[in-house]
Amino acid sequence: REVLFFPSRPCCIEALLAEAAEPGAPARPCPCPLPSGDTALSRLVRRLLSARRSLDLCLFSFSCPQLARAVQLLHRRGVRVRLVTDAQFMGLHGSQIGRLRHAGIQVRHDQHSGYMHHKFAIVDRRMLITGSLNWTTQAIQSNRENVLVVEDAEYVKAFQDEFERIWEEYNPANYIFFP
Repeated sequence: REVLFFPSRPCCIEALLAEAAEPGAPARPCPCPLPSGDTALSRLVRRLLSARRSLDLCLFSFSCPQLARAVQLLHRRGVRVRLVTDAQFMGLHGSQIGRLRHAGIQVRHDQHSGYMHHKFAIVDRRMLITGSLNWTTQAIQSNRENVLVVEDAEYVKAFQDEFERIWEEYNPANYIFFP
């Protein structure tokens, strides 16, 4: 169990991404001026990068490039990534949804009024990451936010069931274009 509180001070996560992309490869120094270290963001990224089989994401807003890079890396490693998001917010300037779709990640969105406002991730059907955090740079660096990480089977199952229900509801094959 872990609780993460934001805002998180800006940090470089290049070493985490490089290690995840090429385990055991020699570390390369990053030329960016940001410090590396243990922050709420780096801890969240480590949790995500622990995925070996699956990552299911249900996110209202996703515009943080660092988190998008971690998700893409998992996809390239063969982890099955599925993402459910809000239709109105996926097209906003800075959204990473198009980038993730372009990389081949399965994305589904709502088709009705009201927001798809969930903010959770499920890693390998065993770890739940949930809280108030939108996956945006603004939320990570400026907002008072929280994230709870648990590996409790009962909670994971409840959120996995909700994800599967929404995933099927937002299946494009079920869309009604002309009621």
